[in-house]
Amino acid sequence: MAGAAARLVRFALVWQLLAGFLICAGALPGWASDGESGGITSEQAKAIVAELRAIRALLEQQGGARVAETSPQTAPETVRVPWSERPALGAADAPVVVVEYSDYACPYCQRFYQASWPVLKRDFVDTGKVRWVVRDLPLAIHPEARGAAQAARCAGDQGRFWEMRAALFVNRTDLGPAALERHAGAIGLDARNFRRCLQAGTHLAEIDADAREAEQARITGTPTFVVGRRRGDQVEGRLIVGAQGSAVFDGAIRLELSAAGAGP
Repeated sequence: MAGAAARLVRFALVWQLLAGFLICAGALPGWASDGESGGITSEQAKAIVAELRAIRALLEQQGGARVAETSPQTAPETVRVPWSERPALGAADAPVVVVEYSDYACPYCQRFYQASWPVLKRDFVDTGKVRWVVRDLPLAIHPEARGAAQAARCAGDQGRFWEMRAALFVNRTDLGPAALERHAGAIGLDARNFRRCLQAGTHLAEIDADAREAEQARITGTPTFVVGRRRGDQVEGRLIVGAQGSAVFDGAIRLELSAAGAGP
């Protein structure tokens, strides 16, 4: 998405410069003179240029926002990240590991969770082919994301991590302290223990460690995924950046399964 926005920005910029040149040079009939009939007046041409400038500014703004959350330009093609089991879903001996770095306030993470995750869980996690590991990368542009990540970890202490994860993504724009307690109540958590966990910052060190780990792997946006295999105390694999469709993950996972001798 960010690449498409950048191309559109360049397109608008080229036309802006071309239109300005034609106006100044009088290269097209009717562009340089207000008095000629049957052509475009200079005032109309200037209005077109102004529209192009506005389009360019909007595209730059939209493209910049996407890059801030997905960062596809800076990520290497393959990476190694430390192995850990916090938290994970799927068979412990699954031949393929997917490590997901996400932010509960990120709209692209929500999009992945709603559109692609159910298919991938059904086809690969529930069938024992993939061990799916979730890690936190709360971005600075989302001030409530770190607290939401902690809420998911605290829910995990009561065996409800995945239920809280679902509640947080469904309610992505409602992640303040009071909202987190409502979500906790909705999934049946012990309110007192949940509140104590949040107030004590029990899992903040783990969340911050995930963020440092991502930084060391040059992962700067969310959602980002490492699709690969465990090699000792690391997971080595290829990156998938952004809220890609399930078909993109399907292809990458099947390649890893084939390399591991576990399927086509």
